[in-house]
Amino acid sequence: MSEAEARPTVLVVEDDAVTRHAAVELIAEAGYAVREARNGNEAIRMLDASQDTGEAVCVVVTDIDMPLGIDGIKLAACIDRRWPEVGIVITSGKVRPAPGDVPADGLFIRKPYTEESLITAIRSVMP
Repeated sequence: MSEAEARPTVLVVEDDAVTRHAAVELIAEAGYAVREARNGNEAIRMLDASQDTGEAVCVVVTDIDMPLGIDGIKLAACIDRRWPEVGIVITSGKVRPAPGDVPADGLFIRKPYTEESLITAIRSVMP
């Protein structure tokens, strides 16, 4: 097993390219393997494909407000239902989730988040 395979994989789902790139950099610097998706539909396709390739995603970090396809709340519900072993971190600077929007084992963190708060959230939801 290579070093990259030994690292847990985090999938970042964010429609804003600058924000997505910054999150990917922070997470990679913390030692995780990172994949990225521009929207919820792309994330679901990647999660489906990861089951076939054996490249399992451990945690998904998703923005709530994504204009194309499903939003982060619906994505989190889908992940919780289809892949209950995947940890979920939901983020937003505009929308605060309503009670019940965040899966029981998931976390919400407000943007702008610090590197420390993001990595702490990822670690706390990691299976």
